[in-house]
Amino acid sequence: MSNEENVKPEETIQPQPSEANNESAVDQIKGTVGTMLSSFLSLKETNPKVFFGAIAGVAILLVLMMSTGGNGSKPALSGPKLMNLAIGQRYSLKSANAYDPAATVRLVSTPGAIAAYDDTEEADRSGACQHIPQGTQVSVLEFADAFGKQNAYAKVRVEDGDCKGNEAWALAIDIQ
Repeated sequence: MSNEENVKPEETIQPQPSEANNESAVDQIKGTVGTMLSSFLSLKETNPKVFFGAIAGVAILLVLMMSTGGNGSKPALSGPKLMNLAIGQRYSLKSANAYDPAATVRLVSTPGAIAAYDDTEEADRSGACQHIPQGTQVSVLEFADAFGKQNAYAKVRVEDGDCKGNEAWALAIDIQ
């Protein structure tokens, strides 16, 4: 055979419309999935042990994947930190348990009153100098122990804003 005999004549391929290609691909996929599904369901009739064993195996794998919790490294919890506050120093108020920048810090007349206070009424929330915006500058005047913790409450004097000069008690953890 010569090289000329081995060379095939060029075939001209006419492009088909893209919709026809997409429809035929979708039909092929549907046919393949249908065939696989029917063969899997036929296992239920011919060999039920294999059928239900496969379902149980998939269920066990899913439960294991969900219970492992992903990549295994868990982020360290970062909570509010109690600072070593000093009497006479200036600090700012920051609510330790709120992510909302518009949240306020509760000031009360006696230490420990925060735990027993319910401010669900609007009148309680709009009282004079009871809810101070975060970031307000305060000076620490004294401390009070509570619940077995030293310096759990701090008496503060508000240094700016509408309540300037007012003295009240706040949770020490809300003073940063």
